[in-house]
Amino acid sequence: MIKDYRRCVSCRKLAPRHEFWRVIRSHPSHTVSIELGNTLVQGRSAYLCPTASCLQIAQKKNRLGRSLKAKVDEGIYQQLGLLKLIDN
Repeated sequence: MIKDYRRCVSCRKLAPRHEFWRVIRSHPSHTVSIELGNTLVQGRSAYLCPTASCLQIAQKKNRLGRSLKAKVDEGIYQQLGLLKLIDN
């Protein structure tokens, strides 16, 4: 894989890291959160395209939960939906 490129858990698109939303299961607390800005949080990460279709697929098929090996609350999906509205 090319350096600093990541893959979307929904559509499998390969793109530079900054083009995705990063959802993190932080270590050691195992809480799931969204990375906002350039803060570096250590833990397991999943990347998602900032599109409504990828968000719907990720939610419907539990792609974030499987990738992070943790339960993703409905609030995370709602926050991502709000981020999508703000970006447009």
